[in-house]
Amino acid sequence: MDVPCVRVEREAGEETRQALAERDLLDRDRKIVAEDGWLYIPVSHPGEIEEYEVVDRAVPVRERQTMPADLVEFEPSYERVGKVVIIDEDDDERARELADAIVESAIPAKTVLNRASKIQGETRVREWDVLAGEETEAQYREYGCEFVLDLAEVYFSPRLATERRRVVEQVNAGERVFDMFAGVGPFVVPMAKQGAEVVGVDINETAIEYLCENAERNDVLSRVTAIHGDVREVAPEYEGWADRIVMNLPHSAEEFLDSACTIAGPECTLHFYDIQHEDDLFGPAERAIREVMEPDYEVTVERTHVVRSYAPHEYNVVLDVELCQ
Repeated sequence: MDVPCVRVEREAGEETRQALAERDLLDRDRKIVAEDGWLYIPVSHPGEIEEYEVVDRAVPVRERQTMPADLVEFEPSYERVGKVVIIDEDDDERARELADAIVESAIPAKTVLNRASKIQGETRVREWDVLAGEETEAQYREYGCEFVLDLAEVYFSPRLATERRRVVEQVNAGERVFDMFAGVGPFVVPMAKQGAEVVGVDINETAIEYLCENAERNDVLSRVTAIHGDVREVAPEYEGWADRIVMNLPHSAEEFLDSACTIAGPECTLHFYDIQHEDDLFGPAERAIREVMEPDYEVTVERTHVVRSYAPHEYNVVLDVELCQ
């Protein structure tokens, strides 16, 4: 019997499965099937899915595995970075119950972490309560790239995988790309795999160490320049250099627009990320960009996009902006 399935490339399978699971769109009674480099993920409400290709396909019935939802009396929420599972529970008893359920379930978890603080400081790290296991270092695959990172030492969000892919697919071989807040390289590495020459800067020295390791793991080290430092101090060394700039530092990216103006070449694409209230999602960022870039550049906002919900009535958004002298 044919059932609706989301068809995605194999490398995107885990990120897509997680995204569908968060929206309760998985058909958990059917198995995911791999064939010719594609994954077919059975879904329960195809009419609610617009961002993925949906096809009808025969897939086998799943032999039921025990999942956390089977072991707790509430709807659990968690995300995975490799074999490290992240939860976000304020109640200690509920957090402990969920961690135990994850360990007992079919999920291949070596560590369970509960968020113990918001992202803090200029290095953008957070504190964690380790509820199971010991290691906070994870190995993680995203759209064909392999990453290693320590969640206790660097910032990383698997929830942004689809957005990163959207941007990476715009990159052409031979482009010069500058990631102003590069972290462990989730933009840098796949862009280099596209054939771009990429500079990644981060104030967190540990993140830069992981960026170098990840570039080497993915055989793109020759096309990557990783720099530990404040991008405002690095910018003059790359004046007029970039064909594309990534500014993924929501809440404070506008403080670095002067540096982006320095780095931008005569024609440059800018990916600017922001957090804004639903009443005016894109206006503040566009006004800030125009204030700094004009009249040196003609500014054209090519696309605005809501990346994800951030807080009640607040959203993480991105503006794709073309700069032309």
